[in-house]
Amino acid sequence: MASTSDYHLPPSNSSTEHSPLVGYLSRKALPIKRNDAEPLTREDVQFDLLCHIFNDRRKVFTPQAPSEDSKVHFCDLYVNALYMSHKCSKVLKDKMAETPAFAVELAKISLLTNVGRINTTMAFFPEMKTALRTYHPIPSLQKTDGNAQDAPRIKNCLKAALLPSELKNMPPSTPEEILQKSRALQLPSTSIVNLIFVLANHAAPLASTHFDPPVNFLDLFLPINIASADRARAFLWLMFHYLEGPDQPNPYDDDYSRQNPGKVPWLHRLTEEEMAQENVDTPDEIEWGKAMSAQRNLFLQRLVHSIEREKKVKAAVSASKSIEPTSGRPRPFRPQQEGTRDKPYIHYLPPDRAPQITHSVSEDHRVGHSSSRGPHRNMLQHAWQVVTSTDPLADSDEELQDEHVRLDYSRRVDVIARLRGRPPSPLPDLLPSASSTSSYPPPSSVSDTREHRWRTVESWK
Repeated sequence: MASTSDYHLPPSNSSTEHSPLVGYLSRKALPIKRNDAEPLTREDVQFDLLCHIFNDRRKVFTPQAPSEDSKVHFCDLYVNALYMSHKCSKVLKDKMAETPAFAVELAKISLLTNVGRINTTMAFFPEMKTALRTYHPIPSLQKTDGNAQDAPRIKNCLKAALLPSELKNMPPSTPEEILQKSRALQLPSTSIVNLIFVLANHAAPLASTHFDPPVNFLDLFLPINIASADRARAFLWLMFHYLEGPDQPNPYDDDYSRQNPGKVPWLHRLTEEEMAQENVDTPDEIEWGKAMSAQRNLFLQRLVHSIEREKKVKAAVSASKSIEPTSGRPRPFRPQQEGTRDKPYIHYLPPDRAPQITHSVSEDHRVGHSSSRGPHRNMLQHAWQVVTSTDPLADSDEELQDEHVRLDYSRRVDVIARLRGRPPSPLPDLLPSASSTSSYPPPSSVSDTREHRWRTVESWK
């Protein structure tokens, strides 16, 4: 911790002029960039900074979830925000309640996702198959047996971590809107997750308001030459400033922030030797990271082999299908007709005598079929012939060109005509009269006189 006199030293006069600040220059420089299966070290995630933030036990924040305490510390505030998110699955909630250490580890990874340090291309379980993301073990933040999910699921959970009032209305999207609500004592002014999103999105315009150049809000999560404890204090100061109000006494104030209203506490600069003493990976974490990387590489090799084997099997199956002969009769080609038929379908009611049925076919077809007429078949023989030789998908207009078909059809209609008016058919006088709106002819003309006639049936559209 810097001495009181250090608070009044401008950044240019610090003892670490040879270690310039790594200022946040663009959004592209913020996310961690690593190859697949490469572990994220303590320096990558700024482990010491996260520990200082989540280990702070000052209960100064208004709870955003039902709580017995009037005030809670930051760790409970953030973990409860994740737990109350409606995008947090039941399995994840059960694991968080069962293992509080896992809940804190997940909250630390979520905070890095909240500020954009971990982007949505990262996953944290080795069996991840999609090529759109890369797997990265985090040895310092995966010491429990819980599933740390992947970054897209974590970000969806964060976006849904809103106050009950913000689920109906849009949450505040600018620092000014949040300050306006906190000054009006509308506490909490917004959810802790939304506040971090807003500060990350407005890091550049807020830099001169709360920080000395060239530092801004997002620099607090980068590996720069500022003590982790001081960065954590500045972060918590900002959380209290916006959530509880700028007019309230800030418990994270120091002499520098009291003498410069609106500025975060003094950020002590480190030498290169002092920086090397922070965020040091332990031997166990290094070994675990190597083991998980090896497990990931083995999984990818097996995945590639299984995909290649499936391709070979599919190629063999497709090749065997191509050389197999086609079975069954080929379906005749019929050109597709557009709109309604040119001629309606004709339904024939035959007379008593042997019918002399005419059909709208050419003379060549009639002569050809009459010359090929064979011996008469009974109904069973004809049914077998129809099953074995007729295409069920062919249009009915094309099936009356055979003499046997026409004869069988007339026999069936004749049987139906003889059954009209007999039990259980209704009597002719109980049927609708000829004055009915039905388009069918009077039943008496069919059942009594059996006068043959053509009836036109319009085709369905």
